[in-house]
Amino acid sequence: MSDTDTVQSLSELKDLTGDAPEGTDAPAVPATPTMPLREQEIDPQGRAYATGRRKDAVARVWLKPGSGKVTVNGRDQEVYFARPTLRLVINQPFAITDREGQYDIVATVKGGGLSGQAGAVKHGISQALTRYEPALRSTVKAAGFLTRDSRVVERKKYGRAKARRSFQFSKR
Repeated sequence: MSDTDTVQSLSELKDLTGDAPEGTDAPAVPATPTMPLREQEIDPQGRAYATGRRKDAVARVWLKPGSGKVTVNGRDQEVYFARPTLRLVINQPFAITDREGQYDIVATVKGGGLSGQAGAVKHGISQALTRYEPALRSTVKAAGFLTRDSRVVERKKYGRAKARRSFQFSKR
């Protein structure tokens, strides 16, 4: 083929680019090892730190290898988050990555209610887990745990009982 000729079919295009399917005489492209795109971020104590947020709650989370103990504001998670659903929310990042009982968590949470605080701790654990093991990032991101849930309470407007509710109408 000369430079002025046009490509008539896909097979001619493959011959020009050298991307022939398996079983042909085309040279094989050497496979590159899959390297994590990010580097491991660990402090001098061997912990990964991350901040998680949900509603008005902010959680500072430290993750390190251990026996799976979760401490929130100096108390055990069973004491701080008494509802089983909140403890389930916190352990979701470990469940999807098959890392239950492998990491110790120390978290301090401020603001919001218990549900928002549990969501903030979950967000922080997910971020810290990806900083400690960058290879897990795609799994955690696919589950949607790295995205900060930005839904917050709508503010109250003047002339209204709440954010949108009107005062009760009086006919007389």
